[in-house]
Formats: sequence, structure tokens, C-alpha cells
Amino acid sequence: MFLINVVFGSCLLLLPTRLLVNGVEIVKSHPRDKIWHEKTDHHDQLFIVNKDIAPDGFQRSTVLAGRTPQDVSFPGPLITGRKVDSAHHWHGLFQKTTNYADGVAFVSQCPIAANHSFLYDFGVPDQAGTFWYHSHLSVQYGDGLRGPIVIYDPEDPHQDLYDVDDESTIITIADWFHLTSLQLLAALVVPNADATLINGKGRYVGGPDTPLTVINVEHGKRYRFRLIDMSFDAFHGFSIDNHNLAIIEVDGINTLPHTVNFIEIYPAQRYSFVLNANQPISNYRIQALSNTGVGAHNFTNGVNSAILRYVGAPEEEPQTSQPLSSDVMMFREGDLHPLENPGAPGNPYPGGADLVLNFTLGFDADMVLFSMNGVVFESPTVPVLLQILSGAHHAQDLLPKGGVHTLPPNKVIEINFFGGDAPAGPHPFHLHGHAFDVVRTSDSSEYNFKNPVRRDTTLVAMNNQTTIRFVTDNAGPWFLHCHIDLHLSLGLAVVLAEDTRDTKKDDMIPVMSIY
Repeated sequence: MFLINVVFGSCLLLLPTRLLVNGVEIVKSHPRDKIWHEKTDHHDQLFIVNKDIAPDGFQRSTVLAGRTPQDVSFPGPLITGRKVDSAHHWHGLFQKTTNYADGVAFVSQCPIAANHSFLYDFGVPDQAGTFWYHSHLSVQYGDGLRGPIVIYDPEDPHQDLYDVDDESTIITIADWFHLTSLQLLAALVVPNADATLINGKGRYVGGPDTPLTVINVEHGKRYRFRLIDMSFDAFHGFSIDNHNLAIIEVDGINTLPHTVNFIEIYPAQRYSFVLNANQPISNYRIQALSNTGVGAHNFTNGVNSAILRYVGAPEEEPQTSQPLSSDVMMFREGDLHPLENPGAPGNPYPGGADLVLNFTLGFDADMVLFSMNGVVFESPTVPVLLQILSGAHHAQDLLPKGGVHTLPPNKVIEINFFGGDAPAGPHPFHLHGHAFDVVRTSDSSEYNFKNPVRRDTTLVAMNNQTTIRFVTDNAGPWFLHCHIDLHLSLGLAVVLAEDTRDTKKDDMIPVMSIY
């Protein structure tokens, strides 16, 4: 069992983290901006610091993670584990029976105050795939506190499809702003991002020729790339010049291989794809076209891009980027199907579940607030989990009023999202504690109960409907929210309080030490 005790120094913002450490126990607070942790088998460290960085050539204040104070970075250090281990979480890992460790401010815990710590103790024996970690308080992760997680499966059913799967094949995408996230929140309307960062490097229009990320491949080998969109606001169109991408995993769920040459990826979503390095030895443009700003539809001076470099190619940037041709192979979400145990729970028709919930998204332009069924989510002063452990079991007894919905145990739940008049979408909705079957995707009026895509983050679009299903087999309060971080802070969320009567203190909360 992994023990993770997160400790914050005096000058950091409050942070309910999704920070993970590879099988570590963090002990004793160290002065100023540090996390100190220690493995049971060897010594290791992870530090959180405030630091000015310039990943695109423009210097700004950030909050970063690293294994020493000198090597803090954006994105944060890679966290790895194995499916057979007790492992780490946060985004996408279910925290089954350990809801307290989910890391969400005022849902599963209070924020961690400066000079205090929080001990996380949990395992994930039955998940593998591509995940990530981030702060989950207000809009803080927009300032840089986010990083990748990979849980490797020793018996990966796709392992014969690729030769290389390691730290060098992780690709993170993030929009990047020259304003801090609190400045963006104060403005209420997010401006266009200044840059797109790929593995923490990028350029902005009119900026200097800062180094671009270079990913090296060897001709003739097959690579499993793990693509993670860690964006604050934007979504991206991802492609690699002259190469096909065979998708084999989505949000930690293995899929039947599906070959494309363009992936539209939204904040919090993840895809694994296999790339066959079978092209002439050269440099190829890796493209991540943002839907907002950053010279959104070009690569002038290397914006929106990185470099795929074959071993033996000259160390230079691609001279041009190939535009997508008429034979572009895009995909719709409904084109993806789970490799294992396909099929949605419940009966194969709309409404064929034990409980059906309908959520209509709304937007108040005068107040600049989002809502679900007319309710703007506002964080309670007492975490929902603590309310439940104190004896509140019914939605009407739980705060925030109208923002918590109780679910019975071991039942099939169907949720219909109606995009309504909510602007600035599509909205990537993420459910904590579960993966779900998307039986109706946002771009279709058809239902698929036989083999729908299974994932933890799906899209809800204006004036369209999305329908998901899952089984309530994981007691605790779970956040369901838009993963465009400003939209979440402006109210686009609810809490699903699952099996409240079986959420017991003795089972859910271990004994803690607070330093």
C-alpha cells in the first residue's frame, strides 16, 4: 500500500492536490515550498515551489513540482507504477474505497494549508493506462502544477503492437498564458492562449526562437505514444506529418485499434497511439493546433509544434509542415470501442437504467456564471465527504443546496447531458471515481449500447445531447464537472454522492498525522 503525505511550504497557495509520488511516504515538513517524501525501499524527494519560468520565451510566475528544488518543471515529473502494484492516483484513477484520497477541495477534503500536510493512503490494483495529476483548487493548475502518470500493465493485451513504451514516448499538450490563472479568473473571460506547449516547450507569435521539444525515433521501430491534454481552456487538433496514428487506449481503457492521422483532443482527455517509424529519415512536424489563438491554423516560426526526429536526421527544424490532405483520417468518438468487456450496463434502449438523471447546462451572461439544471455550483465550507460521515445521507441535507445528487448502490445510472445555451464549448465533462460508457456521443443522435466508447471524460456541446451510463459500485461523493477550469470555477459542476449510507468512517478514512 502506498502512503503519500503532501506537505506545503509557507508561500504556496492552498492546494488540494492530485499529486502522486511513485510509491512514497512523505514525511516531516521542510521549510519553504517543499514536499519531502521517502520510499520504504529507498529515499526519494518531491518539491513544490513557486518559480518564474519562460517555457515560450516569456517569463511568468508559476507553481511547479520536481524531485529537487533545482529541477522543478512544467510539466511536473512523470509518476509511474505497475498494474499489479498498489499505486497512485489522481485524474482517472477510481480511488475505490478511498474517496478521501481523491484530492478535490471541499468535496473529499479541505484544502491543504501552508505549512501543513495530508497523508494519502490508497491502492489501484485493477487499472492501467495513461493518466495525469493536477491541483484541484479553483484555477490553480493553470499556473503549472500538473504532470503525467503512467501505470504499466505487465500483461498489456496490445504489447505485440509496439516496441517502445517509456518516458520518451509521453506527449503532453497544454495551452499557456502570460497572465496568471487568478488574473484570468478575475477577467471572467479567458483570452486566447499565448502559446501551445508540447512537453513543456513552445513559442508565441512574435516571440523568440525558443527551443522546441524534439522526440527521437529509430527507423523501423514501433512506438506507443501516450498523448495527454493538460490544457486549462483550449482543445487541440493533433497530428504528425506523414504518419498514421493507431489509437489503442482512451482515458485508461484499452480499445480496439483504430487508425487515424488526426486526433481532436480536449482538456483532461488521453489517448495512446502506435506510430510506425517507417518514413524516410528526416525531421517531421508534430502539430497541436489550438482552437483559440496562438496563430491557430499555422505553424509560423514553430508555434503549435514540436519535432519528430529520426535517428540520423540533421538537427534542424522541418522547413514546412504538410497541410492535412483530403484523405485525412479523423475519427468520431463513437468510432472507438473497448477491447475488453464491451457493452453498456442496463437495458439496450434510452432510459433502460435503474435511475436516469437529466442535466441541462446553462449560462447567465449578466452574472457570467454557468449552471446545471439552473444551479450554480459553489463549494461548501465543509467537504461533502465530511458531511456524509457526520450523518447527512440525503441530497436535501447536503451542501451546496441543489449541487449534490445522491445515488443508490449497485444500480445502473444513466445521465443525459443537454448542452442548452452554454457557450464556449464543447465542454469536456469528467466524472471522478468511474469510467462510463458513452451510449450517445455529442456529435450523433444515434445510441450504441453494444460497444460504446468507455472513458472518463466526454464532450457536451451546445444544443446537443450526450448520454452516459455506469454502475454505482464505488461509495463516496464524486465530482462531475467541466474540465475547462474557468468553467468549473464559474459553477459548471455537481457532486454525485454515491451509496451515502455505506460511506463509513472506519472504511474511508485512515488515521492521519498532520505536521
